[in-house]
Amino acid sequence: MRLRLRGAVPYYCCLVAVETTKTPSETKEKVIGTVEITLKSGFNCHYLYISNLAVLETHRRKGVAKKLLKECERIASQWGYNSLNLHVLENNYAAKKLYLSNGYQICENEILWTNWFWVRSEKLFLKKKI
Repeated sequence: MRLRLRGAVPYYCCLVAVETTKTPSETKEKVIGTVEITLKSGFNCHYLYISNLAVLETHRRKGVAKKLLKECERIASQWGYNSLNLHVLENNYAAKKLYLSNGYQICENEILWTNWFWVRSEKLFLKKKI
């Protein structure tokens, strides 16, 4: 992550959700979620890609991930793009539910030969028009 943050990539952003706790003597901040958005290159195209969405277990199902996704949409629009893409494992039911309920649609099931060898879940490629 340090290399990505230090790099001069024009279309990269790491978003951080923070919980702030104030007491009379101090203010504490705690990272409760993160997500990255970057420009990727595919066959004859460029597209925005969301990765590494993570929320602390104690803060899940409280809207943190949804807010991070909404901010990714705002950034994508600001950069002049009208869609976002991401991958999710087929057996990650909570993440799949999050993405599908926020307008992402499954575009492709990526079945790799290594999945058969190591009995891994297939990856789903999702896309959302914004």
